[in-house]
Amino acid sequence: MTAIAQIIALPREVAPVLAVGAFLKNTVCVTCGAEALISPLHGDLGTPDSIKAFEDSVTALVREAGVTPIRVAHDLHPDFHCTRYAQSLDLPLMGVQHHHAHAAAIAAEHGIEDPVLALSLDGFGLGPGNQSWGGELLLAHGPHYRRLGHLALLPQPGGDKAAREPWRMAAAALHRLGRGAEIASRFADIPAAALLGQMLDKRLNSPETSSAGRLFDAACGMLGVHLIAEVEGQAPMALERMVTRPEVLGTGWILQDGVLDLLPLLACLASCADPVRGANLFHGTMIEAMAQWVMEAAKAAGTSYVTLGGGCFLNRVLTGGLVEKLSAAGLTPLTAIRLSPGDAGLSLGQAWIAGLG
Repeated sequence: MTAIAQIIALPREVAPVLAVGAFLKNTVCVTCGAEALISPLHGDLGTPDSIKAFEDSVTALVREAGVTPIRVAHDLHPDFHCTRYAQSLDLPLMGVQHHHAHAAAIAAEHGIEDPVLALSLDGFGLGPGNQSWGGELLLAHGPHYRRLGHLALLPQPGGDKAAREPWRMAAAALHRLGRGAEIASRFADIPAAALLGQMLDKRLNSPETSSAGRLFDAACGMLGVHLIAEVEGQAPMALERMVTRPEVLGTGWILQDGVLDLLPLLACLASCADPVRGANLFHGTMIEAMAQWVMEAAKAAGTSYVTLGGGCFLNRVLTGGLVEKLSAAGLTPLTAIRLSPGDAGLSLGQAWIAGLG
């Protein structure tokens, strides 16, 4: 073997398949018997250099594995370069839902073939029907999954802009709280804030999302942490660094019919003058609420395994807190081992699902 591939042992032999990963933090994967070969990181597939590296990796990885893939797995998003590339190949296609792939990647790394509860938290992944998912509780078993619940929906004013401008998600939360009139004055230094309340009133360019990443952004916007970020994820990472001792707001969430709503927590943060206390409240309450969410689902699901996948689990406070809570409840939380819990590990999950399918 050359140095190109990282090799992950799979729970068992599967069909030889190619998986082309995600748009962000892209890797590709090829299965060979009971092994998965995973390429180096190509970065985001938005530049000519990263696209060339991606396409070169596909050729090199298939050659290194010494197999002929029988199908190619790709993300459901039709506009990603990796999806279009998969469609250009003369191979049967298999679309794999993004958050299902996060769960499968972690299950495969742990050698688990049993059903798993999957808590998949990230910024964005396309769900069926072009829905914007990102805060999902699934029951996953090999190539199959069922959505058990999700985070309560928030509008995302300005669409993708909201991922770089956390004040927009805070504005969306204020609007859901019936406090849209406060947006213009609260964010008076930001010219676009003057009309954002009207945009939300009229539901203009404000697609709804269940994204955990955007929930973090809303908290950052309420606390004044990087209202406009240089890169996606900058504000939530800064919020994590502020945590000193997580604190639980017992009235900070509502859990009903599988939907977890943390709007009461955001309402509290809107009047919190101390960003450090806000960071502690946000993390502690999120951990407690999500542990309750998972534990209630586990009673009916008949499995003790819980995968913690998606880029939000790069947050060590969130991950450590949930591992501790779920373990104490008798569940078996599974975290990423050698691969990232985020999109860099996604191709493994796609490949495991496609290899089984």
